[in-house]
Amino acid sequence: MVEILFGYSEAESFKVAKPRKESEKVICLDDLLDIGDIRQAPDSTYRKGLICSLRGTDAGEPGERNRLEAFIKAGEPLRVWYSDSAYARCGLYELCTRLTHCSNPVSAVKLPEYCVKGNIIVSHGSWRNVSAEQFREFLPFEKELTRNEIRMFAAEWKELVEDNSPLRAMVNGRLTGVPEDFYDFLIWKRLGTEPVKEGRLIGDLIGLYRLDIGDYWYTARIGHYIREGKIRVVQDAEQTYQRVIRIPS
Repeated sequence: MVEILFGYSEAESFKVAKPRKESEKVICLDDLLDIGDIRQAPDSTYRKGLICSLRGTDAGEPGERNRLEAFIKAGEPLRVWYSDSAYARCGLYELCTRLTHCSNPVSAVKLPEYCVKGNIIVSHGSWRNVSAEQFREFLPFEKELTRNEIRMFAAEWKELVEDNSPLRAMVNGRLTGVPEDFYDFLIWKRLGTEPVKEGRLIGDLIGLYRLDIGDYWYTARIGHYIREGKIRVVQDAEQTYQRVIRIPS
């Protein structure tokens, strides 16, 4: 069984839970397809550059798509782990464009909105927040992806590519193209004239709103508004998370 995930941290966590030999069949398609131009191929120079600019690191594991193609040609069954996070939905839909003409068995495990454990309700948000030993607990949610569902998701990806908005987000349960400033109102809700460390602000945004937007995106948008003069750096620092910022009074 080939396991497919759409984020580096969750794929690495998943590998920890597998025997070494089986971990070789874990595929990580960490392409951040919720951000940027999706008319460019996921393995294009453009996307690699985009990921590097946002994260400040190299883009994912090279050759993952080639490994996946080899598994598909070998007739291996595929299992996809996705959630309602925009990056995972994008990954699933784009993947389905590649699966429309293959005959491999395909199943999917969708992360539920929440889980009830005794008197506690747990909401993970995305597979990034699931520990290695917990993945097996979600296997009862596995279901077959029918050929019709694969074609439907592939068609939705085609529509998103034609739209090619700067971002894609889940809006009323549907993956939708949105403008680049779609999430910016959250920054303005938490940032005022009182100075605050940028890292603290971003931590609050991630913790409070739980939209599973990477810290790199908030960093990029804050940087944009600093350059425009709409956010002021009160105390600069070599690490952006350490600098102190506020709205100009």
